Amino acid sequence: MYLSKKIKNWSWECFWLVQGVFAWLIFPFLGAQLTVPERETLFGLLGTSNIATPIFHGVLWGVGGLTFGLSMRYLGVALGQSISLGTCSAFGTLLPAIFSGMDLFSGSGLLLLAGVCVTLAGIAVIGYAGSLRAKNMSEEEKRAAIKDFALTKGLLVALLAGVMSACFNLGLESGSDILEKAKAGGANELFALNPVILLVTTGGFITNAAYCLFQNIKNSTLKQYLAVPAQVLTNNILFCGLAGLLWYSQFFGLGIGKSFFSASPVMLAFSWSILMSLNVIFSNIWGILLKEWKGAGSKTIAVLVTGMAILIISLIIPNL
Repeated sequence: MYLSKKIKNWSWECFWLVQGVFAWLIFPFLGAQLTVPERETLFGLLGTSNIATPIFHGVLWGVGGLTFGLSMRYLGVALGQSISLGTCSAFGTLLPAIFSGMDLFSGSGLLLLAGVCVTLAGIAVIGYAGSLRAKNMSEEEKRAAIKDFALTKGLLVALLAGVMSACFNLGLESGSDILEKAKAGGANELFALNPVILLVTTGGFITNAAYCLFQNIKNSTLKQYLAVPAQVLTNNILFCGLAGLLWYSQFFGLGIGKSFFSASPVMLAFSWSILMSLNVIFSNIWGILLKEWKGAGSKTIAVLVTGMAILIISLIIPNL
């Protein structure tokens, strides 16, 4: 969100589409190249595999990614990401576990459920801090911090974003045959998930590109892509590329992290929740740095910090 403020003379849909080219196509493709075994090609690796299901989940996730951006637009980085990622954390962690046959009410499944519940508790506390902020701030202060602030609309969009964004992890799970094929071919296990990530992000790009181009036509903003001075165009592409790299790095890191959890089904399942918790923590840190919480009051900040502390505790529970 901070990098989007560096974009000049482009509408939101222009920025979102161009950064999506980097985040969902270019960098995932480069990351997938790290996985290709010797004497094999990426297309050869994917050619005999089930690629339709991960892409389909990616299309659904694309709806979440699209509304995720809108949730931050209406609620700001801190509250928008907190609600979206909290919902995404619960659905994205528990649904794959349920589909795999894990019993969530006994043994390791219960530990996984407990970890997710603590995560949701932390996010709920952060959400409460957001509601306190909304009560304590005047309309002028809200608009100063978040230009398009709209609490009710933002909450609905953030919940939709969270549910649909959980499809990303479902997409990763549906590409298990590709993951195993890459490992069997001698690929580095640290990067073995990258081709599946590429398929999911490709599906997401389809959804987001369709929406952005629709908005370009509707708002007559197609000409904005090139109707800027060369220096501005270079600036915009540079910051879109940086935004795309930072976005992709979270899932590049997720793939590496999952490789270390392969011997622990609980930690493997909980890895998605860990990623979402860290996203919430750092998004709120960014929110503080960007002064989105300015004028919220000391009580509100104390509640926010408490919620972040609970999230940190949630990361420890599955390790028990």
